[in-house]
Amino acid sequence: MTALGFLYPGHSAEDDYPRLEQLLGSDVRLDVAHTDIGEDAHRVDALLEMGSPERLTAGVEQLRLSGAEAVVWACTSGSFVYGWEGAQGQVRALARSAGLPASSTSFAFVHAARELGVRRVAVGATYPDDVAALFAAFLRAGGVEPVTLRASGVITAAEVGTWSYDEVLTLARAVDGPDVEAVLLPDTALHTAAHIPDLEKELGKPVLTANQVTVWEALRLADRKVNAPDLGALFTKEPLVQAG
Repeated sequence: MTALGFLYPGHSAEDDYPRLEQLLGSDVRLDVAHTDIGEDAHRVDALLEMGSPERLTAGVEQLRLSGAEAVVWACTSGSFVYGWEGAQGQVRALARSAGLPASSTSFAFVHAARELGVRRVAVGATYPDDVAALFAAFLRAGGVEPVTLRASGVITAAEVGTWSYDEVLTLARAVDGPDVEAVLLPDTALHTAAHIPDLEKELGKPVLTANQVTVWEALRLADRKVNAPDLGALFTKEPLVQAG
């Protein structure tokens, strides 16, 4: 059994995690601890506060007691808002606090793109323009080039959590193009776990979504590779252990 821990901000799309666990197979457990988000707002000051060490540390003990082998801060905006260096510091502090390998969803996107060998990507963001631009800058710092970027201007995670598959697909299609190697949907408040194969079939290329890459990143930290085609191209890379 591989146990993995996630610090998830508030309550929006946390039900993606039981679904992801089911699709991964019987020997992977995903434990989620909810952090206090403070003000629910895709605004730089609120996001900096949401990702503060005090808020993250509060959930660590629960995950450590669950037997987690790695921990990931399951929040994109609450990590990339610190910039590349700041997000590295955030992860280092989390690792020290947990006594475990640690990462965040922002780094998960960069590592997943590298895993797939893609560099030119499209970003379909739910965030306002200024926050979306910070994610684009973070990707560039990691060697990933956003060819297209769309900001949807949604202020709260609560609203993002209500988006339907059709709304997600519309956003993905809006940013896709012939020179795009993969489409990124960077918000852990967005329900995507049930839709990744359909999105990839519609677009004809890999789709990386926040909760998907977050779980993949935790598996990477735990030195596990799982073949789970229902979770998209990212989960069909060799060498593999078949999900059962």
